[in-house]
Amino acid sequence: MSEHYSIKHLLTSGVAGTGVILRGWIRTNRSGKHVSFINLNDGSNLGGLQIVYSAEALENHEAVSRLLTGACIEVEGELVASQGQGQQVEVQAQRVTIIGTCDDSFPLQKKRHSFEYLRTMSHLRIRTNTFGAVFRVRHQLAYAIHRFFHERGFYWIHTPILTASDCEGAGEMFQVTTLDLKSLASETNDAFGQKRPLRKQQALHGPNDRGTVDYSKDFFGRPSFLTVSGQLNVETLCMGLGKVYTFGPTFRAENSNTTRHASEFWMVEPELAFCDLAGDADLAEDFLKFIIRDVLENCQEDMAFFDQWVSKGIVSRLEALVNSRFERMSYTEAVRLLEKSGHKFEYPVSWGAELQTEHERWITEKHLQAPVFVTDYPMEAKAFYMRQNDDGKTVAAMDLLVPGVGEIIGGSQREERLDLLLQRIRDLKLDEEAYWWYLDTRRFGTAPHAGFGLGFERAIMYITGMENIRDVIPFPRTPGNCDF
Repeated sequence: MSEHYSIKHLLTSGVAGTGVILRGWIRTNRSGKHVSFINLNDGSNLGGLQIVYSAEALENHEAVSRLLTGACIEVEGELVASQGQGQQVEVQAQRVTIIGTCDDSFPLQKKRHSFEYLRTMSHLRIRTNTFGAVFRVRHQLAYAIHRFFHERGFYWIHTPILTASDCEGAGEMFQVTTLDLKSLASETNDAFGQKRPLRKQQALHGPNDRGTVDYSKDFFGRPSFLTVSGQLNVETLCMGLGKVYTFGPTFRAENSNTTRHASEFWMVEPELAFCDLAGDADLAEDFLKFIIRDVLENCQEDMAFFDQWVSKGIVSRLEALVNSRFERMSYTEAVRLLEKSGHKFEYPVSWGAELQTEHERWITEKHLQAPVFVTDYPMEAKAFYMRQNDDGKTVAAMDLLVPGVGEIIGGSQREERLDLLLQRIRDLKLDEEAYWWYLDTRRFGTAPHAGFGLGFERAIMYITGMENIRDVIPFPRTPGNCDF
């Protein structure tokens, strides 16, 4: 009796002479003089499996005319040793059943399409080799992340997507409301009882400004937003569980159309109690090496594809990274090196200025030829929650820079001292009331703690060599793009 197997299973564990049933989508159908060849793919591997059939020998030969590229079929036959090159086995078809028909209008008829073209059809591009490989790697990477933290005693925390506070203090957040925006935007009463248009900035505003809208009538009774980070929430959980992490979607209302920015993306954010900046960097190094090593071991076929067709030499570069020692230097040391380099940078280098990608890549690729943690950044350039150093000018922050990309992980030791954290919030004119719950963790049993964040999609880009974040997200959300 024939059994249904995945193509990946048959290629790794199949026994020639066994009756099998396969289901998948036709990539190609090549007719020969006596026999024809279908390349069938079910998503379980990159190359699919060759199906050999003779129209006359098929029990239902009337189906042959509908075996077009893109059609979904079921194949019943015998697994046999392959007569050609490339695969050890193939299937000699005895019966082919059409599950879902497809005609000549199927837009993926050719073998190669530009990424720009494929972005117009996110719902179909998974049928191509590149995107099948991307999303298999994405799955394996997510699994490796959970395994890394689970094996080290971390607890996975589901932090809220809806929030009333801005973790980064930048104000670039998506507002969530059940108020009738059309009514709010059309008219409001002025002091004389007259009707006048309501300016856009009065209807939509930042998390620290209640504006002129009566939010007591809104769902949460106050301005609410999609989160930019789960960090502040997960910090509170580490104060009782010790080692925790959050891994979920985050949102930025940043009107940026670069290849590295998306409006919806996923973040990995661990938090450890009783940890300083050095321990935080140790964890980040172990973490990055672990997840890259896992993908190299478990996605060899897909990684070979990326090495050949997307980014030449990426496998050897990743192998070099997992076998290298990550260097460490302070921001002040980095600025001194850049100033003495003699290199002409597009963006000037000076203490207090943000390090640009060109600066980060020079340090990792030209100077060190290795990954490096840059630590102790100027206080004014970093978020309010980072621990102030004794010099009064810098904070215990770190960025992990890697060759070819620049910054890939950012983290810090958090400010656990209530008086200094409160003063920082006031200096930045943040809404102290909005952070009452966060400040409570410093009032009641405060403890040193630290954590970092990894943009999941940027990690996928780094590992696969894909150059646009839109190509590593199933359905990218970017300015002007929220169609499907």
